[in-house]
Amino acid sequence: MIESWRWYGEFDPITLAEVAQTGATGIVTALHDIPYGEVWPVSAVADRKSQLEAVGFDWVVVESLPIHERIKRGDGDLSGLFANYRQSMANLAGQGVKTICYNFMPLLDWTRTDLAHPVPGGGTCLRFDAVRMAGFEIHMLGRKEAEADYSPEVCAKAAAWFQRASEAEREGLLHSIMSGLPGAFDRYDIEGLKRALRAYAGIDRAALRANYKRFLEEIIPTAEDLGMRMCVHPDDPPRDILGLPRIVSSGEDLAWIMAAVDSPANGVTLCSGSLGANPVNDVPAIAAQVADRIHFAHLRNVRKDPDGSFEEAAHLDGDTDMVALIKVLLAEQARRTEVGRDDALIPFRPDHGHEMLSDLGRDNVPGYPLIGRMRGLAELRGVIRALAHA
Repeated sequence: MIESWRWYGEFDPITLAEVAQTGATGIVTALHDIPYGEVWPVSAVADRKSQLEAVGFDWVVVESLPIHERIKRGDGDLSGLFANYRQSMANLAGQGVKTICYNFMPLLDWTRTDLAHPVPGGGTCLRFDAVRMAGFEIHMLGRKEAEADYSPEVCAKAAAWFQRASEAEREGLLHSIMSGLPGAFDRYDIEGLKRALRAYAGIDRAALRANYKRFLEEIIPTAEDLGMRMCVHPDDPPRDILGLPRIVSSGEDLAWIMAAVDSPANGVTLCSGSLGANPVNDVPAIAAQVADRIHFAHLRNVRKDPDGSFEEAAHLDGDTDMVALIKVLLAEQARRTEVGRDDALIPFRPDHGHEMLSDLGRDNVPGYPLIGRMRGLAELRGVIRALAHA
């Protein structure tokens, strides 16, 4: 497997020289300064690739080439946006960058309520707290219909939280929820978020699936022509939030996506943390189900609570059997090697990580500290080496 590291370019306080000391050889990055829907120029792609190669890295995966919200909503004439997306793909492929991770989550990317939740032994982690999220939806956004999305017990606790929360605590919660898109241009206050949500009025699961299928039909033939691999990232969290449907949350969802446009270019980013936050998901079993379409892997772990809350666990702890999952990925690599596939090696990165030691107090991109991820990479490297010699 290809050991990789997500790097946020000019938005990242971690330097490439520091990343080099982790032992990773591949970089997962994007051009985060370019507004969604605009073409990524050849010159900008070439400059980023040269920047990475100067430090000894390969640009192994683009994460992400974002999809404009109008495409997700199916809003108006989309021909220009699709053309721009295809041109960006061509410009990346021309520089030898041929794997694109993306997501089809409406409006928000990954969502957490706490960016620095304490963990035993010291340090902090990302957390999604169902009570605080319900408080945000029901009381801060005024979405009374959200009461149907949470248990009565959670709703009661959410009301109590809202009553005792200070203005600073409420603002902190909004900041946390808005922090899942480093480098993105859209940040919302409460009224702005309400307006953005109204743009999705009437878009249910079926409508979002139809819009996603249209995206695949527009993009996957180009990926085939360019020899590229597209790999969708699962929803995070894998549940409807803010009244918005989520359609990449389970093995059934992934099967639908693979069948919607049946092509090797239409693949999956196997994110063990996103899938693992859904209590019905058996992550190693899902990986085995879609193994031949896994083009990239995010390896992380979560620990779930009965009320729907979850938090980031250490990479080998939590609720997902990481050893069993890595066995699936290594078996798929062996199968690909045997049949002579040119993409036999699966790039992976240690996703998220606890802030610990010298991470604490550093202005990290939320969820992406240096020491916590290096610890995760070292642990995953050990599992991979041990299984390879079993």
